[in-house]
Amino acid sequence: MPSLESLLIRHAHIILPNGELMLGDVLTHDRQIIEVASEISTTTPTTVIDAQGLTLLPGVIDPQVHFREPGLEHKEDLFTASCACAKGGVTSFLEMPNTRPLTTTQQALDDKLQRASNKCLVNYGFFIGATTENLPDLLLAKPTPGIKIFMGSMHGQLLVDQDAALEAIFAQGNRLIAVHAEDQSRINQRRQEFAGIHDPAVHSQIQDNQAALLATKLALQLSQKYQRRLHILHMSTAEEAELLRQDKPSWVTAEVTPQHLLLNTSAYEKIGTLAQMNPPLRSPHDNQVLWQALQDGVIDFIATDHAPHTLAEKAQEYPNSPSGMPGVETSLALMLTAATQGRCTVAQVANWMSTSVAKAYGIANKGAIAPGYDADLVLVDLNTFRPVRREELLTKCRWSPFEGWNLTGWAVTTIVGGQIVYDKGQLNTEVRGRALTFS
Repeated sequence: MPSLESLLIRHAHIILPNGELMLGDVLTHDRQIIEVASEISTTTPTTVIDAQGLTLLPGVIDPQVHFREPGLEHKEDLFTASCACAKGGVTSFLEMPNTRPLTTTQQALDDKLQRASNKCLVNYGFFIGATTENLPDLLLAKPTPGIKIFMGSMHGQLLVDQDAALEAIFAQGNRLIAVHAEDQSRINQRRQEFAGIHDPAVHSQIQDNQAALLATKLALQLSQKYQRRLHILHMSTAEEAELLRQDKPSWVTAEVTPQHLLLNTSAYEKIGTLAQMNPPLRSPHDNQVLWQALQDGVIDFIATDHAPHTLAEKAQEYPNSPSGMPGVETSLALMLTAATQGRCTVAQVANWMSTSVAKAYGIANKGAIAPGYDADLVLVDLNTFRPVRREELLTKCRWSPFEGWNLTGWAVTTIVGGQIVYDKGQLNTEVRGRALTFS
């Protein structure tokens, strides 16, 4: 491990916690930010970064990823995924339980934490997965950001689609519950209706807006009945956004992915099964309503749902092709490009991709550039555009649904715990992140 040293970032455009932009310096020491000022004079720090012309943001916290280890490492593993994170400006992630074995026990959680401590260049946390049988683990396993429930789009033990089983989980304990909200019985019925069709575009009709709305409604009802902290993962429809706009309890949060903001069903024609994900891509109208909900605070933050598969797996004929797409390398640049187009501000992007996530999951000392906060930071270049190129990606699957998109706001330097983990195309694979804690 490199020794912990001081780092001075000079002449950066700094996004402050109040959203204002300040031209100035940031000094870090021993994993923490110790000073933020227009000019810092200090006894020589170990490393100085001249950030002239660059913008400094709090490191991205990606609150929903599938990094495939253990059991599915041919798609991705914790090392390759954390390299992709570092390149994308993502300094912390929360990972999902559908690995092999499933993350449904303290033992499986401990195994992931051990693997991550050996392999991860960035900070990490792991959800515990709900089954119909593991209630004691759901109440006691730690550290975890919360309980993940697949209400649909899943098979095997992790599918919890019966009302009684769902109710039992909501009724006990007070740990955050994060739901993949799709109604499995509706999906099953529509699979029969559309059987024999191999056009991947039918995926958005099988797992339609109604399937999402039914499940989100049920999760909200259970959350209100038990006053239970609920988070709705990857919200994808106008109907769900409107439902939350009408009635969103203070203890409920929701997220949206860049895919559901920026891609829609027209993508199937261009990229086929590479556009296939759960919940599926929707209409341009849904894109518009989700953007507005994000702007208005109805949706709280951004997640990627990074879920890689190999190109060979994706090349299978629908419905044998798996659902999911990678995202950690492109999410920040996609959102900052949207900011340069006037769809939002850079300060909003920092809030949606870092500050709000830390707040929702009770991750202390992350998500802001201020003294006492962890030195998880990313310097981005908002003046240079560069296309997404398959051959430059660090994710093991080596493809992106956004290939060819010309983006700005790419990470120039990514800093984890005060250490430079990525700089101008070069990774420092000696750096190791830490396990996140959750209040």
